[in-house]
Amino acid sequence: MKLHELAPARGAKRKRKRIGRGPGSGHGKTATKGHKGLLARSGGGKRPGFEGGQMPLVRRLPKYGFHNPFRLEYAIVNLKTLNALGAVEHVTPQVLIDAGLVKRKTRLVKILGLGEVGRPLVVQAHKFSKSAMDKIQAAGGRAEVIHSV
Repeated sequence: MKLHELAPARGAKRKRKRIGRGPGSGHGKTATKGHKGLLARSGGGKRPGFEGGQMPLVRRLPKYGFHNPFRLEYAIVNLKTLNALGAVEHVTPQVLIDAGLVKRKTRLVKILGLGEVGRPLVVQAHKFSKSAMDKIQAAGGRAEVIHSV
């Protein structure tokens, strides 16, 4: 087989239906839309979520709760996971992202105090729990708060 002999299977390619092109085409005049009605109009058709006049699901369900648009989401990292970083002395959010401990790089990082710190570390994060800060300082390290805008 040569490149110029390649062709789609017989019957696989069809011409598109050209509507509204006169009586000879068989699809002229109303252009397959029938006479009058919603579907015959320009921009006609039902909107998404329309249920034939029945009260739509989104309006039948009660409103519930409150969404705070100013909520800050923190990526949580425990002290015991910092020991898994190995010989790193300076822990920053970028180091945590590279190690796979923080999945989204846009998230702010908060260090929690679960576990122990075996060596002095300089840890930079957006927030620390009180116990995490105490344990880092007790090990001879420093907990530096990054102020984000």
